[in-house]
Amino acid sequence: MSTSDETSERPAHFTVIDGGFQPTPFAQSHWGEDHLNGPALVGLAASCLERRYGAPEFHPSRLTVDLFRAARGVPTTVRTRLVRDGHRVRSAECDIIQEGRTVARASLLQYRRSAAPPGELWCPPREFEFPPQAEQVRAQIGSEAAGWHPTPGEHQNTSRKQYISRPIEVIAGQRNSAFIRAAMAAEATSFVTNLGSRGVGYINGDLTVGLARLPVGETIGVQADSHVAQDGVAVGTAALFDSAGLFGSGLTTAVSNPAAQIEFSGPGLADVR
Repeated sequence: MSTSDETSERPAHFTVIDGGFQPTPFAQSHWGEDHLNGPALVGLAASCLERRYGAPEFHPSRLTVDLFRAARGVPTTVRTRLVRDGHRVRSAECDIIQEGRTVARASLLQYRRSAAPPGELWCPPREFEFPPQAEQVRAQIGSEAAGWHPTPGEHQNTSRKQYISRPIEVIAGQRNSAFIRAAMAAEATSFVTNLGSRGVGYINGDLTVGLARLPVGETIGVQADSHVAQDGVAVGTAALFDSAGLFGSGLTTAVSNPAAQIEFSGPGLADVR
């Protein structure tokens, strides 16, 4: 078990300040100067909602985060509210606020844990092959055409993409829970579904994560399931895996952003995610 000193030394997207959070350089996005990345914002929303409204008897089944304004490297506050607290369903929301403006809004739906109903259901056979020594890397990208390779530029092709993630902490000094790790890893849904032969030209404005169970271990695999686009609007879905198999899915919608298209020319994935 890590000590509190060891936890405080681990990299994180935010530090705690009076009344809120201060983004660190790890939260920087590649979409623009002084922009925060998706995993940082998704992780902050997941962390605040879980810490405020999570409970052992409830399972965090669905998290949706709307990313409707560019977030910056400035002091950040989070405002949470309980929408419904029923016997079987608990719903909560939060706003991520910077300089008096809401930059993202999230909703968390939790279900009370219970026994499964009788009967059998159709389930697709799904497998995910983690790369060698997956537990020793922070992140890595793979594609059917190029296999596993840490350089994103090797995967600028039209084949199916996959990704492994071992996210850094959201908040300095606070270890990520399994739910937070799943939410942050699922943000790669946009990456694996929108990375093509010319890099990434769609920017996602949201993320929805559906979890049938919480992941086992720190390393999570994200595999592209579908991508459909028309008139500059794209929808992508991905499957989420851990060492025990499939445990959930991610969905993003995205808008064409050719003026800020990201073409990867060499840096390792740990440098860009």
